[in-house]
Amino acid sequence: MPVKPHPTWQQTLKSYADRRLFWVFLLGCSSGFPWVLIGSAMSGWLTDAGLTLAQIGYFGSVFAVYAINFLWAPLVDRVKIPIVCQWLGQRRGWIFFCQTIMLIGTLYLAGVHPEKQLLLTSMIALLIATASATQDIAIDAFRIDSFPKSEESKLPQASAMAVIGWWTGYSLPGYFAFANADSQGWNMVFYGMAAVVLLLMLMTLIVKEPQNHREELQNQAEERYEKVVHNRVISWLSVTVIEPFADFFRRNGFKVSITILLFVFLFKIGEAFLGRMSIAFYKDIGFTNEQIGYYSKLIGWGATMLFTFLGSMVNVRFGIVRGLMIGGIAMSASNLMFAWIAEVGPNEHLFVATIFVDNFTTAFSTIAFVSFLTVLTGQAFSATQYALLASLGNFSRTTLSSMSGQFAEYLNNWSLFFVFTAVMVIPSLFMLYYLRHYFDDLLSKAQESKD
Repeated sequence: MPVKPHPTWQQTLKSYADRRLFWVFLLGCSSGFPWVLIGSAMSGWLTDAGLTLAQIGYFGSVFAVYAINFLWAPLVDRVKIPIVCQWLGQRRGWIFFCQTIMLIGTLYLAGVHPEKQLLLTSMIALLIATASATQDIAIDAFRIDSFPKSEESKLPQASAMAVIGWWTGYSLPGYFAFANADSQGWNMVFYGMAAVVLLLMLMTLIVKEPQNHREELQNQAEERYEKVVHNRVISWLSVTVIEPFADFFRRNGFKVSITILLFVFLFKIGEAFLGRMSIAFYKDIGFTNEQIGYYSKLIGWGATMLFTFLGSMVNVRFGIVRGLMIGGIAMSASNLMFAWIAEVGPNEHLFVATIFVDNFTTAFSTIAFVSFLTVLTGQAFSATQYALLASLGNFSRTTLSSMSGQFAEYLNNWSLFFVFTAVMVIPSLFMLYYLRHYFDDLLSKAQESKD
């Protein structure tokens, strides 16, 4: 197959005028918001309430549901929620349903006092995290269904819009949360968060349900199973529960599949450890809530928007694997900036430089990472297979990173802690190098099937 020339920068820029990319952006906002709601904002609240680093770290274990959401992802692929899915479609119906649960949870959360009701606060946060993790399954599937793999150049663009949306939903509400926490109090801040959820529900009504051959392919698989088991109920359950995972291993082969799963698990672990402790680190070093909100959230959001857009253009022109390798190395190196702050202290100029470098490397690597996972999914079970891959990445971001506070306390040295987070990414880069040719072959086959 002849190698197609890279598009010009002008052609690349014009290709972003696609309404589907705007829809992906809107839903990306919904995906990012819970990570400030029960993530960084909650960490700030718990810190101000006097909880220890270990308690804050363990509270983050509510995000462990993101690591296991692939277990119920088949339901998002196959089950239609009465009324809601008939009204909005399979993907949007599940998203709207989950957002309703998050709205109820946020209103309850706004009325608690975590220093006195830590268990209740944790249970409400777990409910929100479960709804959010389920929402993510549907949002990722929405994006994958909207852009077939044959549109190779669209994959980094869709990933970029998802990332920009995620950081918008995370950073802007995060900025307002920290900017108003001292004057209004955290309880009032969280009532404001409930209003944000209502806005996100409106966005879900605006986007358009993607159209593809998913149900047709699922029905064909169900017919194959029924010929073997001769029972419609068992064949439906088999296709729902077994076939998505069997299809993944069948298409990729066992050895490659295991390597892919290990890579996904390890790639973001260093970033996860850093992210979990960043707010506590900023406060421990001496930055105020207002400084954290302005630099980490507002400035960080602007930097992420810019660098994600630029990073997607680079990935469109030069390829996903190369961008993922460069991004992984840069992401690891950027963690050392935090070690520098730990040595220097609360220097605002260094803080700004660190935010810019960290957001650049994170955005660049995340675009390629999301595109990488997208290519590995099949059309019939996109929600389940993407959830399987994303869950492994989230396992390191959530379950393992819940030990980051205890690890930081054990080291008792922020500089050394951040050096360790920089080293954690290295094993995954060796695996990526091993997978590079296999990944290029997948894209070539997808393009051939289109042609």
